[in-house]
Amino acid sequence: MNITLKDGIDWVGHIDWTVRDFHGYKTESGSTYNAYLIRDEKSAVIDAVKAPYADKLLEHIQALTDLENINYVVCNHAEPDHSGGLPGLMAACPQAELVCNPKCKSALEMHYDTSAWNWHVVADGDTISLGKRTLSFINTPMVHWPESMFTYVPEDKLLFSMDAFGQHHASAFRFDDEEPLDVILQEAKAYYANIVMLYGRPIAQTMARAAELEIEMIAPSHGVIWRSHIKDVFAAYQKWVVCKPAPKVIVLYASMWQSTELMARAILEGAQECNVEAQFFNVDNTHSTRIVTEVLDCAAMAIGSPTLNNSLMPAMAGVLCYMSGLRPTNKQGFAFGSYGWSMRGGASAVESSMKEMKIEITRDPIRAQYVPTPEVLAECREAGRQMGKYAEQFAD
Repeated sequence: MNITLKDGIDWVGHIDWTVRDFHGYKTESGSTYNAYLIRDEKSAVIDAVKAPYADKLLEHIQALTDLENINYVVCNHAEPDHSGGLPGLMAACPQAELVCNPKCKSALEMHYDTSAWNWHVVADGDTISLGKRTLSFINTPMVHWPESMFTYVPEDKLLFSMDAFGQHHASAFRFDDEEPLDVILQEAKAYYANIVMLYGRPIAQTMARAAELEIEMIAPSHGVIWRSHIKDVFAAYQKWVVCKPAPKVIVLYASMWQSTELMARAILEGAQECNVEAQFFNVDNTHSTRIVTEVLDCAAMAIGSPTLNNSLMPAMAGVLCYMSGLRPTNKQGFAFGSYGWSMRGGASAVESSMKEMKIEITRDPIRAQYVPTPEVLAECREAGRQMGKYAEQFAD
């Protein structure tokens, strides 16, 4: 396995092949916890790993240098998947200084016993000389925690980008040109949609700052390292930060006795008459991770649920709760659903949730009592057709 980024800079992290859940995000491809070692006149470790793998981090460092040679440990982000290994690392390197910004120091002190740590608190724009190389620090608040920062090595044109440009993707390869680009970009899209979509504005501001740097390599905290396709991932992020619509519509539904499913299929049929990508998801057998990944760049969506106990189907309520926290933008759509003796809940509750997400509502909810009539199904097809016509305008 190639672990060398540049002469004297190596990956020393851990590949987590079996992790399948990351606080609700299904990581079907596993993940990596990327840490990096820079050896110069002084040596620095950039980020740590998740707590259970601290011994692996130390083992990888020791394969390249003695632990007493570590002068600095940089923490770009205090979330435990990055910082959990810090107590073990700092205990093994008691002479090292923990480098972070003030907000990160406060967060780390709330997570761990840091009483024995030597601190080197940095501000935006501060630098540390390692000898031939310089570490330059760039605060990136809300990408995606308040204390987040990038570390940049100008001599190597190398950006340690923390969670930005990352992917939850376990691989025997470390670089973006060692695997198919479409696979890596899809993993990066899923990561963006499920982890940081909410923070599009600060990410756009951070990208503007990053664009001012000379960058030949981006080393994120998860997934592969970008060295050959930096323009591709930057271009993708430019679209994702604004949830730029593609010619794509989504029909999302839950059903009890197939009535709402019949409506959903009719809406899909209408959309498929147009020159768009149409995706169809039953929330009972599709995880929120997949749904949100596709919502990121859809133009329009129809969301349906029958009424159950004057409310939504539980699975749909869960998906809408997850989606509302991520706040997708630049979407329009409508609600639909069947009901029995009361119209309360169901489609009305779906529409309320869509309005809270600031999805542009294009029409009143389509409802069917018990079983949709041919007239209701015709209305569904026409609504799907109109949704598809709207999405067509976003074709490149």
